[in-house]
Amino acid sequence: MAGNLSFEDLKAEAAAGRIDTVVLCMVDMQGRLMGKRFHASHFIESAHEETHCCNYLLTVDMDMVPVPGYASASWAGGYGDYTLKPDMKTLHRVPWLEGTAMVLGDVFDHETHEEVAQSPRAILKKQVARAKAMGFDAMMATELEFFLFEQSYAQLRDANWRDPKTLGAHNIDYSIFGTTKEEEVMRAVRNGLFGAGIPVECSKGEAEVGQEEINVKYSDALDTADNHAIVKNAVKEIAFARGRSVTFMAKYDHARAGSSSHVHQSLWKDGKPAFRDPDGPHGMSKVMEHYLAGLLAHAEEITYFLAPYVNSYKRFVVGMFAPTKAVWSFDNRTAGFRICGENTKAIRVECRIGGSDLNPYLALAAMLAAGLDGIERKLELEPMASGDAYHAANVREIPKTLRAAAERLHGSKMLRAAFGDGVVEHYTRAATWEIEEMDRVVTDFELQRGLERA
Repeated sequence: MAGNLSFEDLKAEAAAGRIDTVVLCMVDMQGRLMGKRFHASHFIESAHEETHCCNYLLTVDMDMVPVPGYASASWAGGYGDYTLKPDMKTLHRVPWLEGTAMVLGDVFDHETHEEVAQSPRAILKKQVARAKAMGFDAMMATELEFFLFEQSYAQLRDANWRDPKTLGAHNIDYSIFGTTKEEEVMRAVRNGLFGAGIPVECSKGEAEVGQEEINVKYSDALDTADNHAIVKNAVKEIAFARGRSVTFMAKYDHARAGSSSHVHQSLWKDGKPAFRDPDGPHGMSKVMEHYLAGLLAHAEEITYFLAPYVNSYKRFVVGMFAPTKAVWSFDNRTAGFRICGENTKAIRVECRIGGSDLNPYLALAAMLAAGLDGIERKLELEPMASGDAYHAANVREIPKTLRAAAERLHGSKMLRAAFGDGVVEHYTRAATWEIEEMDRVVTDFELQRGLERA
């Protein structure tokens, strides 16, 4: 699927005056689009080949602070340049921005001219190639949830981010009348994405006050990650243009359910679903069993890539549809891994662990690496969980804190073999910095609890 605009189309649109701006983006560690806006004439003349960006973009935190402790870029190294090369297959129209097109790019080392190993897109491309070498096409889809607020980002900032008011006033899960009240934004999101060539399927109210979900068509893993990154940026821009705001925080309010990014995944071979065997249990092939066994075996090691912030772990609460146990089951929303499409060609694994704050490239790559390891080692699938997994005893748990997840990431032999030691060390540093920052900051909760009474 990829983009919906060819280079020749862009030239024609620019000549006709319909497109005057091309946004060239890379994806940073947080999954955000970073880059430059080019005048279309300059992009067509030269920037379609490459441009440059500071190499600190893969070492900064959410606040764009250059974080110490990375091997790839530092003050000692002078924070030099990366080369950013557009992947012209991802050239999109951007209907919600006047006269604008967008293209995603890959990040290369300025001196060696090799793709930067720590780049999220490069990490996923490596695992997609690994699957290809094994004869498989990795197919995935993400379900992205977020909260829609009445106030603009400027209004929330002026109020010190306190008391955001959701556009919806009550739970509108699947409610048509309830979501009608939000169509000013959500219709623009659906139509904007469709016009950009993103194959959006639907939107719906989710299971919490003011919560939305947007779904994009199942596709190959890299296309899915590209679409996911563009969708998040688009939703923010479209809401912003209408004086509204959204959040993709995993848990913006402890009294409410969090926002997830469930990931559906399967492997295909020669155009046919490799996860399906009509004669297998529940229609599952041995390939699927081994893949699922790999996900389970490495669930704790890959959790960081599904829940990358301290806040992410506040989403894992009993009874709020976020799993707490890394077990598998059929059509059971209390399990970390839910099997959908039983006895059909659409049989697949839904990972329910990830929050809406995940980086799609890193999350998809980590799950693919774990699943492929299960296939390579022919891991046996453990017995299925049944009933309420929240209260199951003596089963594998999702790490309860970022600190625990970071420790498992750092010690993962599987991820070191799949991603490389340098990549694992890089993202372990991202995790430890997040922990260090949260450990030093005095929170509102601490003030309210202890200012007088301590």
